[in-house]
Amino acid sequence: MLKDCATVWNNCLEVIRQEVPVQSFKTLFEPIKPIKLQNNILTLEVPSPYFYEWLEEHYVHILKKAIDQELGPEGKLEYSIVVDRGNAKQEPFTLKVRNSSTPKNNTVVNTQPVQQEKPQQRPQQQQQKQRKFEREQRPAFRSPFEIPQVDPLYQESNINPNYVFDTFIEGDCNRLARSAGLAIAKKPGVTAFNPFVVYGGVGLGKTHLAQAIGNDIKTSYPDKFVLYVSSEQFTQQFIEALKNNNVQEFTNFYLMVDVLIVDDIQFLAGKEKTQENFFHIFNRLHQNNKQIIMTSDCPPRSLQGLQERLLSRFKWGLTADVQKPDFETRIAIVKTKMESEGVIVPEDVVEYISYNVQSNIRELEGVLISLIANASFMRKEIDLELAKTTLLNIVRNTDKEITIDFIQQIVADYFGITIEQLVSKTRKKDIAMARQIAMYFSQQYTKTPLKSIGNQFGGRDHSTVVHASKTITKKSSSDATISQTIDNLLKRMDIK
Repeated sequence: MLKDCATVWNNCLEVIRQEVPVQSFKTLFEPIKPIKLQNNILTLEVPSPYFYEWLEEHYVHILKKAIDQELGPEGKLEYSIVVDRGNAKQEPFTLKVRNSSTPKNNTVVNTQPVQQEKPQQRPQQQQQKQRKFEREQRPAFRSPFEIPQVDPLYQESNINPNYVFDTFIEGDCNRLARSAGLAIAKKPGVTAFNPFVVYGGVGLGKTHLAQAIGNDIKTSYPDKFVLYVSSEQFTQQFIEALKNNNVQEFTNFYLMVDVLIVDDIQFLAGKEKTQENFFHIFNRLHQNNKQIIMTSDCPPRSLQGLQERLLSRFKWGLTADVQKPDFETRIAIVKTKMESEGVIVPEDVVEYISYNVQSNIRELEGVLISLIANASFMRKEIDLELAKTTLLNIVRNTDKEITIDFIQQIVADYFGITIEQLVSKTRKKDIAMARQIAMYFSQQYTKTPLKSIGNQFGGRDHSTVVHASKTITKKSSSDATISQTIDNLLKRMDIK
């Protein structure tokens, strides 16, 4: 009896359902679509490279078990990975990759577009994407002197294709930088924003924004040579050029670039010869209206160890900073990130993570990855308790930092109750009083929005928090016992 791909995959899902947590099943397996069954090879379409990597790393044995059960030991699995979903002008593009349990371990079998009603692919676009994928399989960075031998249209850019404007969330912290980046992407080398210097602390999105500009330019101007390089890579290449007596070849290579993105320019400090060479490259590119984009951990005026003539040129164009994202921007980042991964997260978890991870975006994304991994490995739903456990192992809190978790623990210990009782629905007098005091402290000594405070106290409304705060304020001024309790708790929390 012949089987069709949908029937085989549905049967496989029944096997998988018994082996993985509900959240992981919904997140990772439900979006998968069976598209072909031929020669005992089941082809599955996965929505992104992330899905493919996660399945191969964590669930390959379960997939093998399901395939063996349905197709026998000769059965094989093949992924059709959606790399580019396309748009009105460009058709979707997928890559077929063998499952690692098959003889050809992770070998690219074929590249082909998703079948659409539109009749035919444009060969040049298809070839360009194929060449791009082949380049991404090579080591991270080749010697720059090999690249001029290749057609400039296909030269390596060393840009992460995931860094795009759509995933760079705009807020007050980065609005100028993002707006300038969009303007540059539309007219590289033509605007007054040349050079464009983006500065800010670690993990705030400087590299993301710089590479997003590069990706946008590559899409709009496929004939332009866009190159991303860190200042350390640039330095190492220059040193190699000196050793091999081919500095001119090195310089000529960089003069071919239409859009040069240099990351962490501050690391050129103290490297006099490298700075001198970069100075000449910078001048020539700028004179020829080539776009220059640089990132730094501080504004040009504060850079130490760089030649004054180089610093003066950095100030020719636009300097924009990126700052720590505010609470609302962090919420938007969390929601966008989780949606892109196909994970549904409760609102109270989103707000809890957004409030407690304030240092930078990189740490915020690290927490989200860990949260997904914990939910998968521990076979748990993503909820507030799991989020707290995840953050406990990642986010470093100082002794003086006052958080709602800290307040709840101190108040619960003082009244001899558990945190579960503190946030429960019970109206017992002593517990209700402890809860109101904890809400009062949460409003007074944290910057958490009222709605988020209510969520962390058993999903209560913000008006309940306001009422609790007013009640404790009033009682502390008229009831000596309450006033003494407040003082004792302030001492325990070390709040002066």
